[in-house]
Amino acid sequence: MNKADLVERIAPELGGRAEATKAIEVIVDAILREVAAGGTVGVTGFGTFEKIDRAPRTGRNPRTGSPVPIEATCAPRFRPGTYFKKVVSDPGELPEQGLAGVRVGKSDDDLVSDADKGKRHSFQESA
Repeated sequence: MNKADLVERIAPELGGRAEATKAIEVIVDAILREVAAGGTVGVTGFGTFEKIDRAPRTGRNPRTGSPVPIEATCAPRFRPGTYFKKVVSDPGELPEQGLAGVRVGKSDDDLVSDADKGKRHSFQESA
């Protein structure tokens, strides 16, 4: 599944392709900016995005075998959450209806009522 496929999958839930595209872009932007700044983004049940530091080390040129210095660097890392690992290991654990990533004790109806109460953020750009 690529970004376009993901947009198509969630568009009916969010009211259209434009809203789905904006939602994905806003989420990805927030994760990228937080991790790039050295922060961690954790989504309960899904996983954690974080920045890791890699120490300098000595590698080897595969052709000559001579040592090659490799500089220190930073890299992104994703660590899947317990629930994510559980459903990948056993897809039968996924609910037959409703959202798979909803916290225990919350239903789709709770999410709709939360949205009605204004607890969900709108992805509409301000004028």
